[in-house]
Amino acid sequence: MQSEVLKEADSKQPTFQVVQVTRENTPVLANWPATGWHGHFHWPKAGSISDGTVIRTGDKVTVTIWDSQENSLLTSPGEKFTRLADMEVSADGTIFLPYVNEVNVRGLTPASARSRIQANLEPIVPSAQVQLSVVSGEGSAVDAAGGLAQPGSYPMPSRNYKILALISDAGGIPPTLRNPRVRLLRGTTTYQISADQLFESGSRNILLQPRDTVVVEEDDRSFVALGATGNEDLIYFPKDELNALQALSLMGGLSDLRADPKGVLVLREYRSKDLRADAFGPNMQQVVFSFDLTSADGLFAARNFMINPDDIVLATESPVTSAQTIFGLIGSVLGLSGQVAATAG
Repeated sequence: MQSEVLKEADSKQPTFQVVQVTRENTPVLANWPATGWHGHFHWPKAGSISDGTVIRTGDKVTVTIWDSQENSLLTSPGEKFTRLADMEVSADGTIFLPYVNEVNVRGLTPASARSRIQANLEPIVPSAQVQLSVVSGEGSAVDAAGGLAQPGSYPMPSRNYKILALISDAGGIPPTLRNPRVRLLRGTTTYQISADQLFESGSRNILLQPRDTVVVEEDDRSFVALGATGNEDLIYFPKDELNALQALSLMGGLSDLRADPKGVLVLREYRSKDLRADAFGPNMQQVVFSFDLTSADGLFAARNFMINPDDIVLATESPVTSAQTIFGLIGSVLGLSGQVAATAG
């Protein structure tokens, strides 16, 4: 029963804090430190990532040189242009051009590389005009490592290859995954976002970079359901945020015959560094949040109170039910069952 769980709160030196949740204090409680996870997903901003148009080692560069002069050093007789196709950018970032030798193009955009090549050709062929195109090399590949229908390594078809395009090329996210989360591994940094949030806004459809790895996994956040409900179990989050009323629904609701609607409790543990002496944070590491669902105030408060991963949601037993059980046993012997039921009613 609720009184059994909360009786220590009335002692002179309680070991846990009790908070009655109301509409008045839910805005303050919403700003208490997150528990069970960091409280939000981290995802790179589209504007903070390179536009991906620079030339990299391993890319294939095709240079077309146009020259209208007769007896040109670069074109064959009767031809107005020559094409140097699929020149691979070397480890030191250069490509080889006849009569010019090595030209460093790594780190340049195609337009800048074209200008540099033309500037190097001017002393030899002043009238030459240069065209340049770039194809991503074998090193410009990204990996779909798991959670997608067709995992594997995917060459980047262009510098504008975005994460939603990779997910599509890899067969999409299977509908059987529970609240899937998309993780992006880039160097030593890991970003993550829920699939719903990723699909919600085009601003989150970021450009991929060579050697990125994308993994899709089920949401592993959960809470524990206990007490007089239809389901006592470890329950996983079906979406990013879950309020107390939704948690009770996932628990199968309160038992009509057993539960005390005035005694729904959420047990939560905070880190010692999160403790505060005011109402803007927990006073003790272990906190019990209490809800009275028999009033509109309590119902609105439960709707606005968010469940955290690793919370324990407990529906306590009704004291009337306990009395009925005890008196029912006695009444079956003494013939008082009907009187007990009438009194309880």
